[in-house]
Amino acid sequence: MSSVKNNISNVLGRIRVAAEKTGRLADDIMLLAISKTMPTERIEEAALAGQVHFGENRIQESREKIPQLPEGLIWHLVGHLQSNKAKYCPALFEWVHSIDSVLLAREVSHRYREKGKVCKALVQVNVSGEKVKYGCEPSETGDIIAALLEEEGTQPVGLMTMPPFDPDPERSRPWFKALRELRDNLVAGGHPDSSLKELSMGMTGDFVVAIEEGATIVRVGTAIFGSRG
Repeated sequence: MSSVKNNISNVLGRIRVAAEKTGRLADDIMLLAISKTMPTERIEEAALAGQVHFGENRIQESREKIPQLPEGLIWHLVGHLQSNKAKYCPALFEWVHSIDSVLLAREVSHRYREKGKVCKALVQVNVSGEKVKYGCEPSETGDIIAALLEEEGTQPVGLMTMPPFDPDPERSRPWFKALRELRDNLVAGGHPDSSLKELSMGMTGDFVVAIEEGATIVRVGTAIFGSRG
């Protein structure tokens, strides 16, 4: 068994245990393999092991790499997206996790609509208020979801966040809880539940805690591919 295949098996096992702990089904949690900076050979190993969903951070790297990889993989943009780069997204990504303004929501929708596609879009929320983090203010989330719903080229499906880095995963828990509560409040306020189904939160160091707090998508890189140089 290759190291990547073994790593994926281990991560899926941890997802299963965390899901069962909270009375959820492991099948309801998506493992998103973060493949940024990884060579195509390593990504192919993961694909051969059955991994389907992959996440990239940068448009330029994705434009070079994705065409070299097997068809049938589903690509997610998880990194910051500038409006002037949105034109490249329809050819590369089915999902975009980093919509953080009404302006960007409308631009992404326009680019997908003109290609006859629909982007599954998540709103990135800066729940911690860190100045160095991308993401909208929690108070802006509803307006961005509404803009995505108005447009034909986007299908809002949930929220994403990145808490402050901390080696203790328990210290990420309040931020994961805050995103879940924000989602619940938006639904209670009248936003369609289908537009807020997904919570993309948790990475290699804290995805178990994220699942305990309601994550439906965990973004795992190092635990699958190893350290990035």
